[in-house]
Amino acid sequence: MGLKIEQDHNRFKNIVKGKIRKELREYIGRSEMFGKQGKDIVSIPVPQIELPRFRFDEKHGEGVGQGDGDIGDPLGTADGEGGSGQAGDSPGEHVLEVDVGLDELASMLGEELQLPKIEPKGKKNITETKDRYTSVRSIGPESLRNFKRTFQQALKRQIASGTYNGDNPIVIPERRDKRYKSWKTIKNPESSAVIIYMMDVSGSMTDTQKEIVRIEAFWIDTWLRSQYQDIESRYIIHDAEAKEVDRDAFYHTRESGGTRISSAYEACINIIENDYPVSEWNIYPFHFSDGDNWSRDDDVYCIKLLKEKILTKSNMFCYGQVQGIYGVGNYKRVLDDNFADFDNLITSDIEDKDSIYDSIKEFLGRGR
Repeated sequence: MGLKIEQDHNRFKNIVKGKIRKELREYIGRSEMFGKQGKDIVSIPVPQIELPRFRFDEKHGEGVGQGDGDIGDPLGTADGEGGSGQAGDSPGEHVLEVDVGLDELASMLGEELQLPKIEPKGKKNITETKDRYTSVRSIGPESLRNFKRTFQQALKRQIASGTYNGDNPIVIPERRDKRYKSWKTIKNPESSAVIIYMMDVSGSMTDTQKEIVRIEAFWIDTWLRSQYQDIESRYIIHDAEAKEVDRDAFYHTRESGGTRISSAYEACINIIENDYPVSEWNIYPFHFSDGDNWSRDDDVYCIKLLKEKILTKSNMFCYGQVQGIYGVGNYKRVLDDNFADFDNLITSDIEDKDSIYDSIKEFLGRGR
């Protein structure tokens, strides 16, 4: 009975996860998708799920719930007080929280957006070999003898030959009975990556825009972590000046004043040159802003930094221009005009949460 219940429970969980997979595009823009995040799983609220319920056998007139009374009699005590107001005519919404592993979530994302697998670069992609004992064989060193399999082989031989005596169960292995552990060399490629997030936190960037960045960064993290065994994330915020912060400050800091995008790129270059040699690391800078840079001169300086210092070291540089209540600037157009022939720089317009889906596909769809 317990096994049957467990099978039914697992089947129901698979149905729920199938619903998540089917409607992933709708979920991608929801911040509550990852409201409860553990080390390797997220808890996802899934509405409009028909929950399993008990059905009573109508063939019998007794049992639990079959006492005295007529159909339509209210349940509860006579002196109980009911709620106020009129009864509604719409069904309630059932919300079920489902735990989904990040690896499975990344798989869903890859299938939904048709993302290609990433081919890492750099010397960090050294192949590590490990010997794993997966089978047995009839020859080998005595240090690897499998005593259990040797005994079983000797027992089978004696039973087959009729020499086994149940009253005197002595099993003596012969040379042909000996079995030895056999190994297989497993190759595990090691690759490391760093994601450097940069975000404009000047007065024109609203909380809604930063929420869009937070959601998109979650999905970017989820996919890249499925592609690399070792990954690190660094965070830079900037207005007219840039500074490195932790993850919490990245999403909750709000400054005032103007915007000088080059300050973020200078901080990014400093991180790369000091901590992440290109020969060992796969580097992914992501920059989010409303596109309102303070001067044409700074646009020119940003182009210089990108061409000479950042793009030469990066697998992919991605710029997302997030639209807000104040509109957007023209920085995306500056990048599009100057880097049209660069295959490792991608720009994306992110008008609202519904645009996150297409933006992620633009950023990650090249498999770099």
